[in-house]
Amino acid sequence: MSTTDDASPLRPHGEARPGYSLDVRLWKVTKVDRKARPYQLRWVVGGKVSSATFATSALAESRRSELRQAMRRGEAFEIASGQPESEVRASAEAAATAAEARPSLRWFEFCQKYVAGRWRMSAAKTREGMADGLAAVALAMVTRGENTPEDKYLRLAFRWAIVPANAGNEPPAELKAAYEWLTKEDRPVVDLVDVEVFEDVLYRLSYRLDGTPAAGETHKRRRRVLNTALEHAVAVKELPGNPLQGAYKKRVGSGAVVDRRVLVNAVQGRQLLTAVSYVGSWDRNRGRRLAAFYAVLYYAGLRPAEAVGLRLSDCRLPDEGWGTLTLRETRPVSGKQWTDSGERHDRRGLKAREADTDRPVPIPPVLVAILQTHLKEFGTAKEGRVFGNERGGVVGSSTYWRVWEEAREYALPPERVGSPLAGRPYDLRHACITRWLNAGVPIAEVARRVGNSPEVIHRRYHGCIDGHEEAANEKIAKSLEEDGDTV
Repeated sequence: MSTTDDASPLRPHGEARPGYSLDVRLWKVTKVDRKARPYQLRWVVGGKVSSATFATSALAESRRSELRQAMRRGEAFEIASGQPESEVRASAEAAATAAEARPSLRWFEFCQKYVAGRWRMSAAKTREGMADGLAAVALAMVTRGENTPEDKYLRLAFRWAIVPANAGNEPPAELKAAYEWLTKEDRPVVDLVDVEVFEDVLYRLSYRLDGTPAAGETHKRRRRVLNTALEHAVAVKELPGNPLQGAYKKRVGSGAVVDRRVLVNAVQGRQLLTAVSYVGSWDRNRGRRLAAFYAVLYYAGLRPAEAVGLRLSDCRLPDEGWGTLTLRETRPVSGKQWTDSGERHDRRGLKAREADTDRPVPIPPVLVAILQTHLKEFGTAKEGRVFGNERGGVVGSSTYWRVWEEAREYALPPERVGSPLAGRPYDLRHACITRWLNAGVPIAEVARRVGNSPEVIHRRYHGCIDGHEEAANEKIAKSLEEDGDTV
């Protein structure tokens, strides 16, 4: 827990003007769980907590010293930003000087240049994430009038126009009015320093178009996108500082912990895998072609995108005993506009690993047999992939989602179909990881097999492990008996 200074600095008595406060408490520098900027400084102004992170302890202590000196001078601090009045005034003067020196870029033009500069170095999913986050902010960065297009069209127009390949092209007819509004009625980037405008920006990060809260992961992803863009705006002198650094991090939902209700038991898992084979007509093999696909999620803990990219050369399937799947590639679904190839599936290395690394996953005999049967009946798809559609192409996410939804109706009682139980194909991976943890497999080994860090496994699945408290109690009780500490 952070601690304050033992002695409060001396300040002259008086009243601060509205929006400012002389009630300032400064905490000591602490280290937080971040790789890039692990040193955090926190302080309170008028009851509102502000914070900043730094790459080194020396930088954090230097900033702490600056704030402490301002407190000793008796300066009031701005409550919204947490900055001393002299710094706020200097920032405003710098912004005014910059505005007089040259016109500020407008938001849409800034985003076009920013995305174009990052496009070649970014994966398709990253590109799509940038477009989504910046499009959400764009809804706050336009002036509104009587004829303002609906937000859904403004958002779609922004996502279309932000793709570098679309620069200079005519927008689709249904997006033309929204596109013209975006390019004519967008605000200057410097308007982000306006408190009212930035409050609307924060709202757009946190909520969907229909006014319902966005998922926790969506909010965090959008905030990361905006933060990186604002850091760039500061670097190119479009903003005097990053207004997001001192902004309150609103907590909107959380997808950090796996919901136990989605987990299937062994009987339910087998029933679902069997039900898949009944989906679709027998001659087209729609469900039977994907039965082994779901099995690798359930028995090996693969992500769907990893299963899509699995090749025969990655599989060791002996006649007896355990086999191995050596994962080298993932095929995440994005969209044709986000990939370099023009295909819906990007081609990437494994998640959270270097591009040229692989991940061997031991698989039990039951999965070996399922894969052998699948390959014997259907062979391989194009490029030697284990799974393919009827034409040998990449299995689309819409395909394995539709098959899964139909299989649930076959396998589950009517009253459970509408429940969260195995609601997504990805939930089979959750069931696999939980089964391994409950079997006593060490967290580090589970993390290695599924391609996560031990910290992520512990955080996301700690509520899904059965019997560990009782087992721990038994071990402690046995230790007490051996030491003679019994009643």
